[in-house]
Parts: sequence; structure tokens; C-alpha cells
Amino acid sequence: MDDRLIVALDVPNIVQGLDLAARLGGSVGFYKIGLGMLTGGGLALANELKGEYGKRIFLDMKLFDIGATVEAAVRGLAQYDLDFLTVHGDPQVVAAAATGKAGSNLKILAVTVLTSLDRADLDANLIRPGDLADITLERAARALDAGADGVIASPQEAAAIRALPQARGKLIVTPGVRPAGSAAGDQKRTATPAEALSSGADHIVVGRPIWAATDPVAAARAILASLP
Repeated sequence: MDDRLIVALDVPNIVQGLDLAARLGGSVGFYKIGLGMLTGGGLALANELKGEYGKRIFLDMKLFDIGATVEAAVRGLAQYDLDFLTVHGDPQVVAAAATGKAGSNLKILAVTVLTSLDRADLDANLIRPGDLADITLERAARALDAGADGVIASPQEAAAIRALPQARGKLIVTPGVRPAGSAAGDQKRTATPAEALSSGADHIVVGRPIWAATDPVAAARAILASLP
């Protein structure tokens, strides 16, 4: 199994999540469970895949709140022995998460700028003017300085983040990854799996091109075969 590929289980509930994981079998060893699955048994699915099947788990909750609340939430989630957890990349949020995960092996990944956003979206959200890539880079540096174990960023910013002094020994995980010929969907800053890894990403996250495929196993294997 090549754990550089993380498959996003963006399905409605635990039953469908387990079914997809069973179909993928030994081809995939790392799964992402996001906020959309939370009310469909997401935590139970994470525990079952981790405990019963030995899979690695990325819990993509993108936590954002006051420091005490983030710290408490991360402390609670850390008891499940999962692998990655996302929080928003604001330094005070990252610092609180780092405190909350103390004593565990959980890796805190800071979200820089969502891969579904572009400069027009940042303007609508009253984010300061400037090049989106530069803002992503600065948010990554500040999050790493605040104690993040890595960052979430689009493949288009991975190389610049990897070059940061703060990124030495840290993780870069890239969503917004689409195999050649795949529809971009709701993603605006995309790259192919090979491009993302060649740009410095440690892991790529792929969802719809696998779970929506007629043959998810063949789709996953094709992506794995394309990796450098």
C-alpha cells in the first residue's frame, strides 16, 4: 500500500463508507473522513477502519473556535489514536490544537486557504488584498511557527511551502488533486497526482474520482500507478 494516496470517503454514512473501503481492500491504506460524514457515523467509521482493519485515518474537521474550545475538542479526539486532524490555520487555533494533542501521536494539519477558493472568494470574505499564493504561503509559515505538524494547501502552492525554512520535516497534504481528464468539480486550484507529489506534497487527497467511478478499485490503482 502506498500511503501517499489518501482516499476521501465523501459518502453519506458509515455503511457506504465500509462498503467502499471493503471494495478497495488492500489497495488503499489511508482514508479521509470529513465533516459531511460526522452525522453519518464518521467517528465510528474512523475507529472501525483504524482498529479492525489497520487503516490510517485523516479526520478532516477543520476546527475553528476560541482557543479553550479547540484545545478541548482536540484533546477529546486525540484519544481515538487517529493519524491526522485538520484545524483552521489561524495561529491561535493551531497553538490551542497543539496543546490539546499533547502526549498523543496525532498530527495537526493547518488549513491555509481552501482549494475551492480563488481571489474573488477572498474578496467576498473580506480577506486582505494580495496574491492568493502569497497569502497561502504566509498562512502556512505562521501556522507552522504556531506548532502545526503540517499544512493543507493546494498543489499549486506546495513547492513554495516546501521551500519554507519552517516546513523542514513537516507534512504537506494536498486536496484538489484530479487525475488527468477528470472534472475539477468544486475545486479551483488543482493538479494531477504526479504533479502534486513532484511539487513537494507528502500526501494527496482524492475523493470523487475514486468513489464516484464505475470501478473504484481500478480508479485507485490507476492513480497509484501514476505516482512518481
